[in-house]
Amino acid sequence: MTMPRALRGATIGDIAVGEKLGRSWLLLFGVVPVDFDDLTIAELDPGRRFLEESTMLTQSRWRHERVVEPRGDGARLTDKLAWQGRFGALGAMYGVAVPILFRHRHRRLRPRFGGA
Repeated sequence: MTMPRALRGATIGDIAVGEKLGRSWLLLFGVVPVDFDDLTIAELDPGRRFLEESTMLTQSRWRHERVVEPRGDGARLTDKLAWQGRFGALGAMYGVAVPILFRHRHRRLRPRFGGA
């Protein structure tokens, strides 16, 4: 997934809540563009939570809530996702692809941030 050009080098403090932030491309194998996400952060609690409510090329609605909860000497990260495909088959395809994608993301986050 790419970063919108306008956000390159930005910090969470630079995010305009409730405004479209730009286009992020989803890349198959990190190279081939397969979809895009017109990013909008609807709610933000820096360091703890965000709620993204966006549209995509293939999805008329994309909702992603991430919550980070401190736990002992670590944290628990929870992603809640919902979407509505522009066409029935696309929504169904996401039902298979999204869990795979987020399992992959979480596997990559664990070693980066020291999780088990």
